[in-house]
Amino acid sequence: MHAYRTHTCGQLRAADVGQTVRLSGWVNRRRDHGGLIFIDLRDHYGITQCVIEPDCAAFSTVDAARSEWVLTLTGKVVARTPDTVNRDLPSGEIELRIETAAVQGQAQELPMPVFGDHDYPEETRLTYRFLDLRRERLHDNIMLRANIVTSLRRRMIEQGFTEFQTPILTASSPEGARDFLVPSRRYPGQFYALPQAPQQFKQLIMVAGFDRYFQIAPCFRDEDGRADRSPGEFYQLDLEMSFVTQDDVFAAVEPVLAGVFEEFARGKTVTKPPFIRIPFAEAMLKYGTDKPDLRNPIEIVDVSDVFARDDVEFKAFKKKTVRAIPAPGAASQPRSFFDKLNEWARGEGAPGLGYVTFEDEGGNLVGKGPIAKFIPAAAQAELVKASGIQAGDALFFAADKTERAASLAGMARTRLGRELGLIRDDEYKFCWIVDFPMYEWNEDEQKIDFSHNPFSMPQFDRDAFLALDKGDRDTILGLKAWQYDIVCNGYELSSGAIRNHDPDVMLKAFEIAGYAREETEEKFKGMLNAFRYGAPPHGGTAPGIDRIVMLLAGEENLREVTMFPMTQSAQDLLMNAPAPANPKQLKELHLRVVYPEK
Repeated sequence: MHAYRTHTCGQLRAADVGQTVRLSGWVNRRRDHGGLIFIDLRDHYGITQCVIEPDCAAFSTVDAARSEWVLTLTGKVVARTPDTVNRDLPSGEIELRIETAAVQGQAQELPMPVFGDHDYPEETRLTYRFLDLRRERLHDNIMLRANIVTSLRRRMIEQGFTEFQTPILTASSPEGARDFLVPSRRYPGQFYALPQAPQQFKQLIMVAGFDRYFQIAPCFRDEDGRADRSPGEFYQLDLEMSFVTQDDVFAAVEPVLAGVFEEFARGKTVTKPPFIRIPFAEAMLKYGTDKPDLRNPIEIVDVSDVFARDDVEFKAFKKKTVRAIPAPGAASQPRSFFDKLNEWARGEGAPGLGYVTFEDEGGNLVGKGPIAKFIPAAAQAELVKASGIQAGDALFFAADKTERAASLAGMARTRLGRELGLIRDDEYKFCWIVDFPMYEWNEDEQKIDFSHNPFSMPQFDRDAFLALDKGDRDTILGLKAWQYDIVCNGYELSSGAIRNHDPDVMLKAFEIAGYAREETEEKFKGMLNAFRYGAPPHGGTAPGIDRIVMLLAGEENLREVTMFPMTQSAQDLLMNAPAPANPKQLKELHLRVVYPEK
Protein backbone atom coordinates (compact mmCIF):
# COMPACT_ATOMS: atom_id res chain seq x y z
CA MET A 1 0.00 0.00 0.00
CA HIS A 2 1.22 3.50 -0.84
CA ALA A 3 2.79 5.38 2.07
CA TYR A 4 0.30 8.25 1.91
CA ARG A 5 -2.78 7.38 -0.12
CA THR A 6 -4.46 4.83 -2.31
CA HIS A 7 -7.29 7.21 -3.18
CA THR A 8 -8.01 10.92 -2.98
CA CYS A 9 -10.56 12.41 -0.61
CA GLY A 10 -12.98 13.03 -3.47
CA GLN A 11 -12.72 9.63 -5.09
CA LEU A 12 -14.48 6.98 -2.98
CA ARG A 13 -18.03 5.90 -3.84
CA ALA A 14 -20.53 3.21 -2.88
CA ALA A 15 -18.80 0.77 -5.25
CA ASP A 16 -15.71 0.95 -3.03
CA VAL A 17 -17.48 -0.38 0.08
CA GLY A 18 -15.47 -3.19 1.67
CA GLN A 19 -12.07 -2.00 0.44
CA THR A 20 -9.25 -1.12 2.78
CA VAL A 21 -7.89 2.25 1.65
CA ARG A 22 -5.55 4.99 2.78
CA LEU A 23 -6.31 8.73 2.59
CA SER A 24 -4.19 11.78 3.38
CA GLY A 25 -5.37 15.35 3.82
CA TRP A 26 -6.27 18.17 6.15
CA VAL A 27 -8.79 18.07 8.98
CA ASN A 28 -11.60 20.18 7.58
CA ARG A 29 -13.91 19.57 10.56
CA ARG A 30 -13.69 17.49 13.72
CA ARG A 31 -16.85 16.39 15.57
CA ASP A 32 -17.10 14.43 18.81
CA HIS A 33 -20.38 12.50 19.07
CA GLY A 34 -20.51 10.68 22.38
CA GLY A 35 -17.22 8.88 22.04
CA LEU A 36 -17.28 8.55 18.25
CA ILE A 37 -14.99 11.05 16.59
CA PHE A 38 -15.80 12.17 13.06
CA ILE A 39 -13.11 13.72 10.86
CA ASP A 40 -13.98 15.39 7.56
CA LEU A 41 -10.70 14.85 5.72
CA ARG A 42 -10.06 17.30 2.86
CA ASP A 43 -7.57 17.37 0.02
CA HIS A 44 -7.41 19.08 -3.37
CA TYR A 45 -10.03 16.72 -4.78
CA GLY A 46 -12.76 16.71 -2.15
CA ILE A 47 -13.86 15.60 1.33
CA THR A 48 -14.39 12.17 2.87
CA GLN A 49 -16.02 11.59 6.25
CA CYS A 50 -13.90 9.36 8.49
CA VAL A 51 -14.95 7.92 11.85
CA ILE A 52 -13.15 6.17 14.73
CA GLU A 53 -14.45 4.34 17.79
CA PRO A 54 -12.94 4.63 21.30
CA ASP A 55 -11.63 1.07 21.37
CA CYS A 56 -9.45 1.58 18.28
CA ALA A 57 -5.68 1.74 18.92
CA ALA A 58 -5.46 4.93 16.82
CA PHE A 59 -8.14 6.73 18.86
CA SER A 60 -5.73 8.86 20.91
CA THR A 61 -3.96 10.03 17.76
CA VAL A 62 -7.21 11.05 16.06
CA ASP A 63 -8.59 12.53 19.29
CA ALA A 64 -5.60 14.89 19.51
CA ALA A 65 -6.04 16.16 15.95
CA ARG A 66 -7.44 19.63 15.40
CA SER A 67 -8.48 21.75 12.44
CA GLU A 68 -5.95 21.80 9.59
CA TRP A 69 -3.74 19.07 10.99
CA VAL A 70 -2.44 16.85 8.17
CA LEU A 71 -3.33 13.18 8.73
CA THR A 72 -2.90 9.88 6.97
CA LEU A 73 -5.83 7.60 7.78
CA THR A 74 -6.15 3.93 6.85
CA GLY A 75 -9.28 1.84 7.19
CA LYS A 76 -12.22 0.12 5.57
CA VAL A 77 -14.81 1.85 3.38
CA VAL A 78 -18.33 1.31 4.77
CA ALA A 79 -21.75 2.41 3.57
CA ARG A 80 -23.56 5.09 5.50
CA THR A 81 -27.05 4.37 6.73
CA PRO A 82 -29.76 5.94 4.54
CA ASP A 83 -30.54 8.63 7.13
CA THR A 84 -26.89 9.74 7.32
CA VAL A 85 -26.14 9.96 3.59
CA ASN A 86 -24.81 13.43 2.67
CA ARG A 87 -26.23 14.32 -0.75
CA ASP A 88 -24.06 17.46 -0.91
CA LEU A 89 -20.84 15.42 -1.08
CA PRO A 90 -19.86 13.17 -4.00
CA SER A 91 -18.47 10.78 -1.37
CA GLY A 92 -21.55 11.23 0.81
CA GLU A 93 -22.77 7.62 0.56
CA ILE A 94 -19.72 6.18 2.32
CA GLU A 95 -17.35 6.81 5.20
CA LEU A 96 -13.96 5.53 6.22
CA ARG A 97 -13.78 3.47 9.46
CA ILE A 98 -10.33 4.44 10.75
CA GLU A 99 -8.00 1.61 11.78
CA THR A 100 -4.63 3.38 11.82
CA ALA A 101 -3.69 7.05 11.85
CA ALA A 102 -0.50 9.05 11.40
CA VAL A 103 0.07 12.76 11.93
CA GLN A 104 2.00 14.28 9.02
CA GLY A 105 1.81 17.89 10.16
CA GLN A 106 0.35 19.77 13.10
CA ALA A 107 -1.31 23.17 12.84
CA GLN A 108 -1.01 25.94 15.38
CA GLU A 109 -4.07 27.90 16.49
CA LEU A 110 -5.48 29.33 13.27
CA PRO A 111 -5.50 33.11 12.64
CA MET A 112 -8.56 32.49 10.48
CA PRO A 113 -10.64 29.30 10.15
CA VAL A 114 -10.61 27.47 6.84
CA PHE A 115 -14.01 25.81 7.24
CA GLY A 116 -16.89 28.08 6.25
CA ASP A 117 -16.98 31.19 4.11
CA HIS A 118 -16.74 34.00 6.64
CA ASP A 119 -15.18 37.29 5.57
CA TYR A 120 -11.94 38.42 7.16
CA PRO A 121 -9.83 41.58 6.85
CA GLU A 122 -7.64 41.86 3.76
CA GLU A 123 -4.49 42.04 5.89
CA THR A 124 -5.26 38.71 7.59
CA ARG A 125 -6.27 36.97 4.38
CA LEU A 126 -3.19 38.05 2.45
CA THR A 127 -0.71 37.48 5.28
CA TYR A 128 -2.01 33.91 5.60
CA ARG A 129 -2.89 33.44 1.95
CA PHE A 130 -1.92 29.75 2.08
CA LEU A 131 -4.77 29.27 4.56
CA ASP A 132 -7.15 31.49 2.58
CA LEU A 133 -6.52 29.36 -0.50
CA ARG A 134 -7.58 26.21 1.35
CA ARG A 135 -11.10 27.64 1.62
CA GLU A 136 -13.54 26.12 -0.83
CA ARG A 137 -14.54 29.28 -2.70
CA LEU A 138 -10.97 30.50 -3.23
CA HIS A 139 -9.76 27.03 -4.14
CA ASP A 140 -12.55 26.69 -6.72
CA ASN A 141 -11.77 30.14 -8.15
CA ILE A 142 -8.11 29.31 -8.68
CA MET A 143 -9.01 26.03 -10.36
CA LEU A 144 -11.53 27.90 -12.52
CA ARG A 145 -8.75 30.25 -13.53
CA ALA A 146 -6.49 27.36 -14.50
CA ASN A 147 -9.26 25.76 -16.56
CA ILE A 148 -10.09 29.05 -18.30
CA VAL A 149 -6.43 29.58 -19.25
CA THR A 150 -6.30 26.02 -20.61
CA SER A 151 -9.46 26.64 -22.63
CA LEU A 152 -8.16 29.95 -24.00
CA ARG A 153 -4.89 28.34 -25.01
CA ARG A 154 -6.66 25.45 -26.73
CA ARG A 155 -9.05 27.74 -28.59
CA MET A 156 -6.23 30.00 -29.78
CA ILE A 157 -4.28 27.03 -31.13
CA GLU A 158 -7.43 25.77 -32.88
CA GLN A 159 -7.71 29.21 -34.54
CA GLY A 160 -4.24 28.77 -36.01
CA PHE A 161 -2.30 30.87 -33.48
CA THR A 162 1.14 29.86 -32.18
CA GLU A 163 2.37 30.63 -28.68
CA PHE A 164 5.67 32.50 -28.34
CA GLN A 165 7.34 33.99 -25.27
CA THR A 166 8.65 37.56 -25.18
CA PRO A 167 11.29 39.10 -22.87
CA ILE A 168 10.59 40.19 -19.30
CA LEU A 169 13.67 42.43 -18.96
CA THR A 170 13.27 45.10 -21.61
CA ALA A 171 13.26 48.86 -22.24
CA SER A 172 10.83 51.49 -20.99
CA SER A 173 7.99 52.55 -23.30
CA PRO A 174 5.05 54.97 -22.97
CA GLU A 175 2.13 52.58 -22.32
CA GLY A 176 0.22 55.00 -20.11
CA ALA A 177 1.42 53.84 -16.68
CA ARG A 178 4.64 53.93 -14.66
CA ASP A 179 7.26 51.30 -15.35
CA PHE A 180 8.81 48.97 -12.81
CA LEU A 181 12.53 49.55 -13.26
CA VAL A 182 15.28 46.98 -12.65
CA PRO A 183 18.79 48.39 -12.07
CA SER A 184 21.61 46.90 -14.11
CA ARG A 185 24.64 45.61 -12.19
CA ARG A 186 26.83 45.55 -15.29
CA TYR A 187 25.85 48.99 -16.57
CA PRO A 188 25.85 51.45 -13.65
CA GLY A 189 23.09 54.04 -13.76
CA GLN A 190 21.11 52.15 -16.39
CA PHE A 191 17.88 50.26 -15.94
CA TYR A 192 15.76 47.59 -17.52
CA ALA A 193 11.98 47.92 -17.39
CA LEU A 194 9.50 45.14 -16.80
CA PRO A 195 7.06 45.11 -19.75
CA GLN A 196 3.76 46.91 -19.28
CA ALA A 197 2.71 44.73 -22.23
CA PRO A 198 4.62 42.82 -24.93
CA GLN A 199 3.54 45.54 -27.38
CA GLN A 200 6.73 46.17 -29.30
CA PHE A 201 7.86 42.56 -29.23
CA LYS A 202 4.63 41.18 -30.65
CA GLN A 203 4.82 43.71 -33.47
CA LEU A 204 8.41 42.69 -34.12
CA ILE A 205 7.25 39.06 -34.26
CA MET A 206 4.98 40.08 -37.14
CA VAL A 207 7.82 41.94 -38.87
CA ALA A 208 9.96 38.81 -38.44
CA GLY A 209 7.48 36.90 -40.59
CA PHE A 210 5.61 34.88 -37.97
CA ASP A 211 1.84 35.05 -38.17
CA ARG A 212 -0.98 34.74 -35.61
CA TYR A 213 1.02 34.97 -32.39
CA PHE A 214 -0.42 34.60 -28.90
CA GLN A 215 0.85 34.37 -25.35
CA ILE A 216 -0.55 34.20 -21.83
CA ALA A 217 1.58 37.20 -21.02
CA PRO A 218 2.60 38.65 -17.65
CA CYS A 219 2.44 42.45 -17.61
CA PHE A 220 3.77 44.89 -15.02
CA ARG A 221 2.48 48.38 -14.29
CA ASP A 222 3.27 50.56 -11.31
CA GLU A 223 -0.23 51.91 -10.80
CA ASP A 224 -2.69 52.13 -7.95
CA GLY A 225 -4.88 49.11 -7.32
CA ARG A 226 -8.65 48.95 -7.37
CA ALA A 227 -11.23 46.19 -7.42
CA ASP A 228 -10.83 45.47 -11.15
CA ARG A 229 -7.13 46.31 -11.47
CA SER A 230 -4.23 44.63 -9.70
CA PRO A 231 -1.41 46.85 -8.47
CA GLY A 232 1.80 45.61 -10.00
CA GLU A 233 1.23 42.62 -12.22
CA PHE A 234 -1.50 40.97 -14.24
CA TYR A 235 -1.90 38.50 -17.11
CA GLN A 236 -3.44 38.97 -20.52
CA LEU A 237 -4.21 36.88 -23.58
CA ASP A 238 -1.85 38.76 -25.87
CA LEU A 239 -2.31 38.23 -29.61
CA GLU A 240 -1.23 39.73 -32.92
CA MET A 241 -1.98 38.93 -36.57
CA SER A 242 -0.43 39.94 -39.90
CA PHE A 243 -2.20 41.11 -43.06
CA VAL A 244 -5.45 41.82 -41.25
CA THR A 245 -8.08 44.49 -41.03
CA GLN A 246 -10.07 45.35 -37.93
CA ASP A 247 -12.79 42.95 -39.11
CA ASP A 248 -10.29 40.08 -39.26
CA VAL A 249 -9.16 40.66 -35.67
CA PHE A 250 -12.77 40.72 -34.47
CA ALA A 251 -13.56 37.52 -36.37
CA ALA A 252 -10.63 35.75 -34.70
CA VAL A 253 -11.24 36.99 -31.15
CA GLU A 254 -15.02 36.72 -30.88
CA PRO A 255 -15.34 32.91 -31.09
CA VAL A 256 -12.54 32.48 -28.54
CA LEU A 257 -14.12 34.75 -25.93
CA ALA A 258 -17.70 33.70 -26.64
CA GLY A 259 -16.66 30.05 -26.49
CA VAL A 260 -14.82 30.40 -23.18
CA PHE A 261 -17.69 32.30 -21.61
CA GLU A 262 -20.23 29.76 -22.85
CA GLU A 263 -18.07 26.94 -21.45
CA PHE A 264 -17.87 28.44 -17.97
CA ALA A 265 -21.05 30.58 -17.81
CA ARG A 266 -22.91 28.13 -15.53
CA GLY A 267 -26.27 28.72 -17.17
CA LYS A 268 -25.92 32.41 -17.97
CA THR A 269 -26.55 33.57 -21.52
CA VAL A 270 -23.62 34.85 -23.60
CA THR A 271 -23.68 37.25 -26.56
CA LYS A 272 -23.35 35.35 -29.81
CA PRO A 273 -20.82 36.61 -32.36
CA PRO A 274 -20.68 38.96 -34.11
CA PHE A 275 -20.63 41.39 -31.18
CA ILE A 276 -22.20 44.80 -31.75
CA ARG A 277 -19.88 47.72 -32.50
CA ILE A 278 -20.42 51.07 -30.81
CA PRO A 279 -18.43 54.14 -31.91
CA PHE A 280 -16.65 55.85 -29.02
CA ALA A 281 -18.62 59.09 -29.44
CA GLU A 282 -21.93 57.21 -29.37
CA ALA A 283 -20.89 55.27 -26.28
CA MET A 284 -19.99 58.47 -24.43
CA LEU A 285 -23.34 60.01 -25.37
CA LYS A 286 -25.64 57.04 -24.71
CA TYR A 287 -23.83 55.49 -21.76
CA GLY A 288 -21.47 58.16 -20.42
CA THR A 289 -18.55 55.73 -20.58
CA ASP A 290 -16.45 53.82 -23.10
CA LYS A 291 -17.08 50.60 -21.18
CA PRO A 292 -20.87 50.38 -21.04
CA ASP A 293 -22.80 47.65 -19.24
CA LEU A 294 -25.33 46.72 -21.90
CA ARG A 295 -27.36 44.66 -19.42
CA ASN A 296 -28.63 48.04 -18.25
CA PRO A 297 -31.42 49.19 -20.64
CA ILE A 298 -31.10 52.90 -19.74
CA GLU A 299 -29.83 55.13 -22.54
CA ILE A 300 -28.73 58.72 -21.87
CA VAL A 301 -29.86 61.51 -24.21
CA ASP A 302 -28.53 65.00 -24.79
CA VAL A 303 -31.16 67.64 -23.94
CA SER A 304 -28.93 70.72 -23.98
CA ASP A 305 -31.10 72.31 -26.69
CA VAL A 306 -34.23 71.93 -24.56
CA PHE A 307 -32.72 73.83 -21.65
CA ALA A 308 -31.31 76.43 -24.04
CA ARG A 309 -34.86 77.43 -25.05
CA ASP A 310 -35.83 80.99 -24.12
CA ASP A 311 -38.96 79.81 -22.31
CA VAL A 312 -37.05 77.46 -20.00
CA GLU A 313 -36.26 79.47 -16.89
CA PHE A 314 -33.94 77.03 -15.12
CA LYS A 315 -30.78 79.14 -15.22
CA ALA A 316 -28.52 76.52 -13.56
CA PHE A 317 -28.53 74.52 -16.81
CA LYS A 318 -28.01 77.42 -19.20
CA LYS A 319 -24.89 77.35 -21.43
CA LYS A 320 -24.04 73.84 -20.26
CA THR A 321 -24.13 70.36 -21.71
CA VAL A 322 -27.20 68.69 -20.21
CA ARG A 323 -27.61 64.93 -20.30
CA ALA A 324 -30.89 63.27 -19.31
CA ILE A 325 -30.91 59.84 -17.68
CA PRO A 326 -34.31 58.05 -17.86
CA ALA A 327 -35.33 56.15 -14.73
CA PRO A 328 -38.13 53.68 -15.57
CA GLY A 329 -40.76 53.45 -12.84
CA ALA A 330 -38.87 55.79 -10.51
CA ALA A 331 -41.77 58.26 -10.11
CA SER A 332 -43.26 56.00 -7.45
CA GLN A 333 -40.10 56.04 -5.36
CA PRO A 334 -40.20 57.95 -2.02
CA ARG A 335 -38.64 61.39 -1.75
CA SER A 336 -35.69 59.87 0.12
CA PHE A 337 -34.72 57.98 -3.06
CA PHE A 338 -34.25 61.27 -4.94
CA ASP A 339 -32.55 62.99 -2.01
CA LYS A 340 -29.99 60.19 -1.70
CA LEU A 341 -29.17 60.39 -5.39
CA ASN A 342 -28.73 64.13 -5.10
CA GLU A 343 -26.36 63.70 -2.16
CA TRP A 344 -24.47 61.01 -4.05
CA ALA A 345 -23.99 63.39 -7.00
CA ARG A 346 -22.64 66.05 -4.66
CA GLY A 347 -20.22 63.49 -3.28
CA GLU A 348 -18.97 63.01 -6.85
CA GLY A 349 -18.17 66.73 -7.09
CA ALA A 350 -21.33 67.81 -8.94
CA PRO A 351 -23.72 70.54 -7.74
CA GLY A 352 -26.46 67.91 -7.64
CA LEU A 353 -28.66 65.77 -9.83
CA GLY A 354 -31.84 67.54 -10.97
CA TYR A 355 -34.91 65.46 -11.77
CA VAL A 356 -38.47 65.57 -13.04
CA THR A 357 -41.04 62.83 -12.54
CA PHE A 358 -43.81 62.34 -15.09
CA GLU A 359 -47.44 61.41 -14.49
CA ASP A 360 -50.43 60.94 -16.80
CA GLU A 361 -52.98 63.73 -16.48
CA GLY A 362 -55.81 63.50 -18.96
CA GLY A 363 -53.75 61.65 -21.52
CA ASN A 364 -50.78 64.01 -21.27
CA LEU A 365 -47.48 63.46 -19.45
CA VAL A 366 -46.98 66.22 -16.90
CA GLY A 367 -43.72 66.85 -15.12
CA LYS A 368 -43.53 67.10 -11.34
CA GLY A 369 -40.72 67.90 -8.96
CA PRO A 370 -38.47 70.76 -7.82
CA ILE A 371 -37.39 71.98 -11.27
CA ALA A 372 -40.53 71.07 -13.26
CA LYS A 373 -42.07 74.50 -12.69
CA PHE A 374 -39.19 76.10 -14.61
CA ILE A 375 -39.86 73.91 -17.67
CA PRO A 376 -42.96 74.83 -19.69
CA ALA A 377 -45.24 72.17 -21.19
CA ALA A 378 -43.76 72.45 -24.69
CA ALA A 379 -40.24 71.90 -23.36
CA GLN A 380 -41.46 68.99 -21.21
CA ALA A 381 -42.96 67.44 -24.34
CA GLU A 382 -39.54 67.68 -26.02
CA LEU A 383 -37.93 65.94 -23.05
CA VAL A 384 -40.50 63.14 -23.24
CA LYS A 385 -39.98 62.70 -26.98
CA ALA A 386 -36.19 62.74 -26.75
CA SER A 387 -35.97 60.26 -23.87
CA GLY A 388 -38.87 57.96 -24.71
CA ILE A 389 -40.12 57.92 -21.12
CA GLN A 390 -43.63 56.98 -20.06
CA ALA A 391 -46.00 57.77 -17.21
CA GLY A 392 -44.46 56.73 -13.91
CA ASP A 393 -40.89 57.32 -15.10
CA ALA A 394 -38.44 60.00 -14.02
CA LEU A 395 -35.72 61.94 -15.78
CA PHE A 396 -32.50 62.84 -13.99
CA PHE A 397 -30.20 65.53 -15.35
CA ALA A 398 -26.42 65.99 -15.31
CA ALA A 399 -25.28 69.46 -16.38
CA ASP A 400 -21.67 70.61 -16.72
CA LYS A 401 -18.90 70.85 -19.30
CA THR A 402 -19.39 68.08 -21.86
CA GLU A 403 -16.90 65.55 -20.45
CA ARG A 404 -18.00 66.04 -16.84
CA ALA A 405 -21.69 65.91 -17.75
CA ALA A 406 -21.12 62.67 -19.68
CA SER A 407 -19.16 61.12 -16.82
CA LEU A 408 -21.74 62.00 -14.15
CA ALA A 409 -24.59 60.82 -16.38
CA GLY A 410 -22.77 57.54 -16.94
CA MET A 411 -22.28 56.96 -13.23
CA ALA A 412 -25.91 57.92 -12.55
CA ARG A 413 -27.06 55.48 -15.24
CA THR A 414 -25.18 52.66 -13.52
CA ARG A 415 -26.46 53.61 -10.07
CA LEU A 416 -30.06 53.90 -11.25
CA GLY A 417 -29.80 50.58 -13.08
CA ARG A 418 -28.71 48.87 -9.87
CA GLU A 419 -31.12 50.58 -7.49
CA LEU A 420 -34.11 50.05 -9.77
CA GLY A 421 -33.19 46.39 -10.37
CA LEU A 422 -32.79 46.85 -14.13
CA ILE A 423 -29.43 45.08 -14.54
CA ARG A 424 -29.83 41.37 -15.18
CA ASP A 425 -27.24 39.15 -13.56
CA ASP A 426 -27.92 36.08 -15.71
CA GLU A 427 -26.10 37.16 -18.87
CA TYR A 428 -22.78 38.27 -20.30
CA LYS A 429 -23.21 41.04 -22.87
CA PHE A 430 -20.28 41.86 -25.13
CA CYS A 431 -19.64 44.80 -27.42
CA TRP A 432 -16.78 46.44 -29.26
CA ILE A 433 -16.06 50.13 -28.75
CA VAL A 434 -14.55 51.42 -31.99
CA ASP A 435 -13.38 54.65 -33.64
CA PHE A 436 -11.49 56.04 -30.67
CA PRO A 437 -10.03 59.53 -31.07
CA MET A 438 -6.36 59.38 -31.99
CA TYR A 439 -5.50 62.41 -29.86
CA GLU A 440 -6.91 64.49 -27.01
CA TRP A 441 -6.22 67.94 -25.62
CA ASN A 442 -4.29 68.05 -22.35
CA GLU A 443 -5.79 71.08 -20.62
CA ASP A 444 -3.20 71.11 -17.81
CA GLU A 445 -0.18 71.11 -20.09
CA GLN A 446 -1.90 72.87 -23.00
CA LYS A 447 -0.75 70.27 -25.47
CA ILE A 448 -1.96 67.43 -27.67
CA ASP A 449 -1.59 63.93 -26.19
CA PHE A 450 -2.28 60.44 -27.45
CA SER A 451 -5.71 59.45 -26.20
CA HIS A 452 -5.17 55.69 -26.36
CA ASN A 453 -2.51 53.39 -27.81
CA PRO A 454 0.30 55.42 -29.43
CA PHE A 455 1.13 52.62 -31.86
CA SER A 456 -2.23 52.72 -33.67
CA MET A 457 -2.78 53.54 -37.33
CA PRO A 458 -4.78 56.73 -37.88
CA GLN A 459 -7.96 56.55 -39.97
CA PHE A 460 -6.66 59.19 -42.33
CA ASP A 461 -5.06 59.50 -45.75
CA ARG A 462 -1.31 58.92 -45.40
CA ASP A 463 -0.14 61.95 -47.36
CA ALA A 464 -2.66 64.24 -45.67
CA PHE A 465 -1.53 62.97 -42.26
CA LEU A 466 2.14 63.61 -43.01
CA ALA A 467 1.24 67.15 -44.07
CA LEU A 468 -0.45 68.08 -40.76
CA ASP A 469 1.09 70.80 -38.60
CA LYS A 470 0.29 72.43 -35.23
CA GLY A 471 -2.08 74.86 -36.90
CA ASP A 472 -4.35 71.95 -37.82
CA ARG A 473 -5.40 71.41 -34.21
CA ASP A 474 -9.09 70.91 -34.96
CA THR A 475 -8.32 68.36 -37.66
CA ILE A 476 -5.87 66.56 -35.38
CA LEU A 477 -8.31 66.38 -32.47
CA GLY A 478 -10.97 65.09 -34.86
CA LEU A 479 -8.81 62.22 -36.08
CA LYS A 480 -9.95 58.70 -35.31
CA ALA A 481 -7.67 55.71 -34.97
CA TRP A 482 -8.05 52.05 -35.79
CA GLN A 483 -8.38 51.35 -32.09
CA TYR A 484 -10.94 49.19 -30.35
CA ASP A 485 -11.85 47.87 -26.93
CA ILE A 486 -13.85 44.78 -26.10
CA VAL A 487 -16.26 45.29 -23.19
CA CYS A 488 -18.33 42.82 -21.18
CA ASN A 489 -20.86 43.79 -18.50
CA GLY A 490 -19.24 47.16 -17.93
CA TYR A 491 -15.65 45.89 -17.77
CA GLU A 492 -13.04 46.63 -20.40
CA LEU A 493 -11.51 43.26 -21.20
CA SER A 494 -8.98 44.48 -23.72
CA SER A 495 -7.68 47.29 -25.84
CA GLY A 496 -6.35 46.69 -29.31
CA ALA A 497 -5.57 48.30 -32.63
CA ILE A 498 -4.49 47.97 -36.19
CA ARG A 499 -0.88 49.02 -35.74
CA ASN A 500 1.02 51.86 -37.29
CA HIS A 501 3.58 49.92 -39.33
CA ASP A 502 4.73 52.87 -41.47
CA PRO A 503 7.86 54.49 -39.93
CA ASP A 504 7.14 57.92 -41.45
CA VAL A 505 3.56 57.91 -40.17
CA MET A 506 4.74 56.70 -36.76
CA LEU A 507 7.34 59.47 -36.46
CA LYS A 508 4.70 62.02 -37.46
CA ALA A 509 2.19 60.60 -34.98
CA PHE A 510 4.64 61.02 -32.10
CA GLU A 511 5.73 64.43 -33.37
CA ILE A 512 2.11 65.63 -33.17
CA ALA A 513 2.03 64.43 -29.54
CA GLY A 514 5.10 66.52 -28.72
CA TYR A 515 7.90 63.97 -29.16
CA ALA A 516 10.93 65.17 -31.12
CA ARG A 517 11.82 62.88 -34.00
CA GLU A 518 15.21 62.19 -32.41
CA GLU A 519 13.50 61.15 -29.17
CA THR A 520 11.12 58.80 -30.97
CA GLU A 521 14.00 57.31 -32.96
CA GLU A 522 15.90 56.69 -29.72
CA LYS A 523 12.97 55.27 -27.73
CA PHE A 524 11.70 52.97 -30.46
CA LYS A 525 14.90 52.37 -32.34
CA GLY A 526 14.37 48.63 -32.60
CA MET A 527 10.85 48.83 -33.90
CA LEU A 528 11.40 51.73 -36.30
CA ASN A 529 14.49 50.05 -37.68
CA ALA A 530 12.49 46.86 -38.22
CA PHE A 531 9.70 48.74 -39.99
CA ARG A 532 12.28 50.08 -42.48
CA TYR A 533 13.01 46.54 -43.64
CA GLY A 534 9.52 45.61 -44.73
CA ALA A 535 6.68 45.52 -42.20
CA PRO A 536 3.32 43.84 -42.92
CA PRO A 537 0.05 45.48 -41.95
CA HIS A 538 -0.81 43.94 -38.59
CA GLY A 539 -3.07 44.27 -35.59
CA GLY A 540 -4.15 42.59 -32.40
CA THR A 541 -5.53 42.94 -28.91
CA ALA A 542 -5.02 41.55 -25.40
CA PRO A 543 -8.01 40.46 -23.25
CA GLY A 544 -7.23 40.51 -19.54
CA ILE A 545 -7.15 37.03 -17.98
CA ASP A 546 -7.83 38.31 -14.47
CA ARG A 547 -10.99 40.19 -15.46
CA ILE A 548 -12.28 37.28 -17.55
CA VAL A 549 -11.93 34.95 -14.56
CA MET A 550 -13.42 37.53 -12.19
CA LEU A 551 -16.54 37.82 -14.35
CA LEU A 552 -16.95 34.07 -14.78
CA ALA A 553 -16.38 33.43 -11.07
CA GLY A 554 -19.04 36.01 -10.17
CA GLU A 555 -16.55 37.96 -8.07
CA GLU A 556 -16.17 41.73 -7.80
CA ASN A 557 -12.49 41.88 -6.86
CA LEU A 558 -9.48 40.50 -8.72
CA ARG A 559 -8.01 39.43 -5.38
CA GLU A 560 -10.56 36.61 -5.28
CA VAL A 561 -9.26 35.03 -8.51
CA THR A 562 -5.50 35.66 -8.09
CA MET A 563 -3.44 33.12 -6.23
CA PHE A 564 -1.03 35.48 -4.47
CA PRO A 565 -2.30 39.06 -4.88
CA MET A 566 -0.87 42.23 -3.42
CA THR A 567 -2.80 44.61 -1.23
CA GLN A 568 -4.42 47.70 -2.71
CA SER A 569 -1.28 49.57 -1.64
CA ALA A 570 0.96 47.16 -3.62
CA GLN A 571 2.38 45.16 -0.71
CA ASP A 572 2.93 41.42 -0.61
CA LEU A 573 2.19 40.65 3.04
CA LEU A 574 2.98 36.96 2.68
CA MET A 575 6.53 37.39 1.33
CA ASN A 576 7.10 40.82 2.87
CA ALA A 577 7.66 42.73 -0.35
CA PRO A 578 8.75 45.32 -1.14
CA ALA A 579 11.62 45.20 1.34
CA PRO A 580 14.87 47.14 1.75
CA ALA A 581 17.94 45.94 -0.12
CA ASN A 582 21.00 45.23 1.98
CA PRO A 583 24.14 47.40 1.63
CA LYS A 584 25.97 44.74 -0.37
CA GLN A 585 23.17 44.56 -2.96
CA LEU A 586 23.03 48.35 -3.28
CA LYS A 587 26.80 48.53 -3.72
CA GLU A 588 26.73 45.89 -6.46
CA LEU A 589 24.05 47.89 -8.24
CA HIS A 590 25.83 51.22 -7.72
CA LEU A 591 22.74 52.61 -6.00
CA ARG A 592 22.10 54.84 -3.03
CA VAL A 593 18.67 55.23 -1.43
CA VAL A 594 17.47 58.80 -0.88
CA TYR A 595 14.36 58.74 1.32
CA PRO A 596 11.66 61.41 0.85
CA GLU A 597 11.55 64.18 3.40
CA LYS A 598 8.96 63.66 6.13
